[in-house]
Amino acid sequence: MLTTQESNDVAVSDDSTVDDSTIAATHLKKQSARQVAPRPLIELKGISKAYGSGVTSHQVLTNINLNIREGEFLAICGFSGSGKTTLTQLIAGLIQPDSGEILMEGKPIAGPSPERGLVFQNYSLLPWLTVRGNIALSVDRVFRHWTKAERRDHIEKFIEMVGLSHAAHRRPSELSGGMKQRTSLARTLAMKPKVLLLDEPLSALDALTRGVMQEEILKIWEEERQTCVMITNDVDEAILVADRIVPLNPGPGASLGPTFCVELARPREKTALNHEPKFKNLRNAVTNYLVAVRQKSRSDEAAKATAPTIVLPAIKPKDFALPSKAILHTPTN
Repeated sequence: MLTTQESNDVAVSDDSTVDDSTIAATHLKKQSARQVAPRPLIELKGISKAYGSGVTSHQVLTNINLNIREGEFLAICGFSGSGKTTLTQLIAGLIQPDSGEILMEGKPIAGPSPERGLVFQNYSLLPWLTVRGNIALSVDRVFRHWTKAERRDHIEKFIEMVGLSHAAHRRPSELSGGMKQRTSLARTLAMKPKVLLLDEPLSALDALTRGVMQEEILKIWEEERQTCVMITNDVDEAILVADRIVPLNPGPGASLGPTFCVELARPREKTALNHEPKFKNLRNAVTNYLVAVRQKSRSDEAAKATAPTIVLPAIKPKDFALPSKAILHTPTN
């Protein structure tokens, strides 16, 4: 049964009769048009990156192809040393790829921009500035055209958002690890970036603080709904926060694995997820994939490694256990 609007959208002949198949075909055509996927916010096409040159060259990433959708939370999961931080820095524009291109809204990324905010895993706070001063550093840089009062209110908003109003006057040396990471997160969020890049922001925290910060990040993302790319080596963490999980295969020459969609309703509670069959199945699938590709990578590396043949000289070591002839035949008086 078609609605009045759908029937009106079909071209009617002079005798005002419309074939049922024509109406159905038009309806399907309109439905297909509505389901066309929007253009990705960020596109990585054939990205490769190496460090060094000549015999010292080390290939980190090879043929990386990835589309990041607007408003989604994407997790890139992999082992330490696989090139996750390099990939993050490429998206941020801090370094350039050796080949391929990275586009944001169809335009090449040629360098850093306030549109892409990066939260580092080592906090990167200026030790002589307070919490308020570190956040003001980014706000004053990005929003120069605002009045002083507008910038001040904006800074206070994000200090309150991460729960640091009571510690706004403290310097980094007076903060715990979790408070430092909240400051770093607030400094980046205050720039109002279109894309939030999180480079293993919770890796240095203890388990309890890490759990609290996971909830904080999810809460802020729910409020702001920015496109978010999180780098992590924790599969449970990736499932908790992300819409999609993309494994990064071990290097050298790391590439991306298959995409795992997280079909779990939001908001997500970590304790409740442990009893969710979908969560268990997805965790097993991602973990098994990562373990399998690491084993394959190690086997491939072992097969390539050919130890050079060392020819030892035909020399028999002298036995110094017995005294020499000179000592045995020494005349005595």
